[in-house]
Amino acid sequence: MSVAQGWNPGGTSFWKDVWLRLEKNKPAMFGLVVVIIFSAVAIIAPLLSPADPLKTDLSNRLKPPGSPSEICSNGVYILGSDEFGRDILSRILFGARVSLSVGIISQVLVTAIGVTMGALAGYYGGKVDMIIMRIADILFAFPDLLFYIGVMFALGPSIYNVFIALALIGWAGMARLVRSQVLYLREMEYVEAARAQGLSDARIILRHILPNCMGPIIVSVTMGIPGAILAEASLSFLGLGVQPPTPSWGNMIYAARSYMLTNPWYSVWPGIAIMITVFSFNLLGDGLRDALDPRLKR
Repeated sequence: MSVAQGWNPGGTSFWKDVWLRLEKNKPAMFGLVVVIIFSAVAIIAPLLSPADPLKTDLSNRLKPPGSPSEICSNGVYILGSDEFGRDILSRILFGARVSLSVGIISQVLVTAIGVTMGALAGYYGGKVDMIIMRIADILFAFPDLLFYIGVMFALGPSIYNVFIALALIGWAGMARLVRSQVLYLREMEYVEAARAQGLSDARIILRHILPNCMGPIIVSVTMGIPGAILAEASLSFLGLGVQPPTPSWGNMIYAARSYMLTNPWYSVWPGIAIMITVFSFNLLGDGLRDALDPRLKR
């Protein structure tokens, strides 16, 4: 069902209908629950952590899961300890903060840049469209990881530069998505009516066009978060992302590479955390895509 046929993403009934369809999608609801749990864990990590994630104890280095501990509040390394005797569970809990913040903040930047560029390109067309889309095409010509590595080499490794690297290339896909929506919506009768009333271009874009693009944008953001989490993990694994001793799932796997044969559990736990988080966001994104598809209203 098109916008002209009465599909109105700005209406309360539409979002209620989306929620009802999403509720019926069990995998998507499972993904939503897991995402909420991981987000809550990241927020209250200091309360859940049995030890200081930065506190070292070389006398208890590389302890297997369940070993006795003197630095943990529960008196045991539930998931073991790393090469510096730090509690792995505590580091994973605090690492959730890093991974989720990278995923969410980078997508906020991607959305802000991509929606702006895509709306301008689609609404004005002509030279504006050509310039913005050619820049996007240049970015698409680079493999994402190589581009990230180049940016991190230029700016230096830090979590803030990870945000910048992910946003610099991620906006192109969002801009292309929004552009395609705006190209269609700008020809609708209600947009022509708004122009006839003398409304400014900015008001038409913000009040009449972008609200009808929210479905694809929401799905794109949801699917983009796991990609950003994997990108951060890859950069941290290469030593270009979050720097030790700050815990990150990626740099934990990087540190564990030397102990893969002797202490495989060291790399397994952060790997499982990444897998579950990415899988849950993908399930949620698939569910949102189906729920927001107006053709499924029938």
